[in-house]
Amino acid sequence: MLGELNEAQIEDLLMSLPVGRIGCHADGITYIVPINYAYEDNTIYAHSAEGMKINIMRKNADVCFQVDAIDDLLNWESVVAWGKFEEITNMQEKMHVMQMIINRVMPLMRGETAQPSHGFTGDASDVGEDMELILYKINLTKKTGRFERG
Repeated sequence: MLGELNEAQIEDLLMSLPVGRIGCHADGITYIVPINYAYEDNTIYAHSAEGMKINIMRKNADVCFQVDAIDDLLNWESVVAWGKFEEITNMQEKMHVMQMIINRVMPLMRGETAQPSHGFTGDASDVGEDMELILYKINLTKKTGRFERG
């Protein structure tokens, strides 16, 4: 059976998953890339090093965000959301967002010496000492959700 997720189910899926995909487009290039993220108050929070994704989103702030939970081909849920990219520049907000991301990602790391990529550590005050760590948010403006259950 195919169906639509209701608002509460959409929110639950966005809150529960650690990885989503950003779709962005500028200068004739469409780019889709997975990210780890935190979700709060209709906003996706994430981090990145400088690169193609950030450069494209700086040129065109309109982005798409997608998450899915797939048990098998007949049992899955998916959310597609649209929103606006915004780089976080305020240091207090950066530290808050960094801690949210650390709290979300670190429990999912395997092994005692595992460290996430992109230059962040377990210390919320480290927002990019060795490399420019870009923290950003996607303020969601529309969300849809679908599911299939076999």
